[in-house]
Amino acid sequence: MLQQPEICFLASEVYPFSKTGGLGDVMGILPLTLSKMGVKVCIITPLYGRICTASYKLRLMYENIPVDYPWPGVKADVYKADYQGIPVYFIERGEYFDRRHYYCTYKGDYFDNCERFIFLCRASLSLIKKFDRAPIILHAHDWHTALAVAYIYFWRRNDPFWSKTSTVFTIHNLAFHGRFSSRLFWDCGLPYEAWNMDGVEFYNSFNFLKAGIAYADQITTVSPTYAQEILTPEFGCGLEGLLQKRRNFLSGILNGADYSVWSPENDAFLDAKYSWQDLEGKKQCKIKLFRSLGLRDEMLDRPLLGFIGRLRRQKGIDLLLEIIPDLVQRNVSVVVLGQGNSFFEVKLMEMVEKYPGYVSAIVGYTEEMAHKVLAGSDIFLMPSRYEPCGLTQMYSLRYGTPPVATAVGGLKDTIIPYPQEGATGFMFDEPRADAFLHGIDQALDVFKNKTIWQQIQIRAMEADYSWDMSAKIYLEIYKRLGLEA
Repeated sequence: MLQQPEICFLASEVYPFSKTGGLGDVMGILPLTLSKMGVKVCIITPLYGRICTASYKLRLMYENIPVDYPWPGVKADVYKADYQGIPVYFIERGEYFDRRHYYCTYKGDYFDNCERFIFLCRASLSLIKKFDRAPIILHAHDWHTALAVAYIYFWRRNDPFWSKTSTVFTIHNLAFHGRFSSRLFWDCGLPYEAWNMDGVEFYNSFNFLKAGIAYADQITTVSPTYAQEILTPEFGCGLEGLLQKRRNFLSGILNGADYSVWSPENDAFLDAKYSWQDLEGKKQCKIKLFRSLGLRDEMLDRPLLGFIGRLRRQKGIDLLLEIIPDLVQRNVSVVVLGQGNSFFEVKLMEMVEKYPGYVSAIVGYTEEMAHKVLAGSDIFLMPSRYEPCGLTQMYSLRYGTPPVATAVGGLKDTIIPYPQEGATGFMFDEPRADAFLHGIDQALDVFKNKTIWQQIQIRAMEADYSWDMSAKIYLEIYKRLGLEA
């Protein structure tokens, strides 16, 4: 029997093993923070074909754990790694997870994502049955693991093993439902009574995310503002009615930044270290970035604007593309790091060709370039249409790169907008190109005053959005659900 954890985390990605965005970052630091607070935790995640394990020894724990989905006799293998004292269990089955990408290709989502993540949920719970006791809390994240919450809700009725397990479900992005054909519900292992408007049914489709919202003992999302926004039709993505019904079980807890990774004082990727007490290294980072990107040396004294994110409408890349000609007229440079919608990738490269030396783009994502762009840029751009929490703006603050951001979600919770007292960045209200450009113009105007600009930089770098406070809030929720102090 495996040693019983108090809290078991289920997630489709976990940094440093797998990552496409904020979910991976959160799963790399929240369990670690709780572990340092004395809580026994474990993590269960897929063993993808494209996974980073070079620094961690994997060992086979179990072969042929019965899962019996999507057909009788299907089994899973389980590997284990030690991540700074935390056991991480990897669910392995080649035809589901040994792929170049986690969820999709540029052509769209994998056709069998429903089967893949039902399998993950059922295999994870089959693994937990190997523990000497069930965990006190099962904490599932986003739609990929939401069905695990529903299974436990129904299994608690008849299976004593699960009788004392409570569930927490975290919504990292409500826009991604995990929505599939209704025919795929009938063999997933949930009872037929789950197929109703307050359960997993959503306009005659099978909705994973809705299962998590409907059946979790506690629902959380990743910022206080976003928790309020998703109760409205504008941000609720069709689920605002169910969220309104369950609002007494909904909390908004701000994600935190991992400053052991994202801090210019100890960043291994940077050409020069720096801090709020000595910003000289930031100038060196800008020079190195400029020359590596082929930007014009004569523009070094002008602001460099950086954008890091998925190239899709949610992140406002279309707004940036629309105003690039205006930015070039203002004699500033722009660097974009990201990948996503092929239309936006093509338009971005067209801008690079049209404005050589002023616009640079790296289509793709690497941790190294993300750190270099954050450190080397003067102003960070985040024109999101919605932003559940956002971590990149927290990183940009720590790197002394004040953001220009839309006043939504976690951006409102983490940026103090100029000209308010204590300003750490700039904000605009509506996700429109003209409003975005106005916000940038405001930042460019303040940039001319080196004294005020440096004051904003220093306040931004001193802002503390570490995980310590947020982890304590999660701990209070866990205690209400049965975790002993």
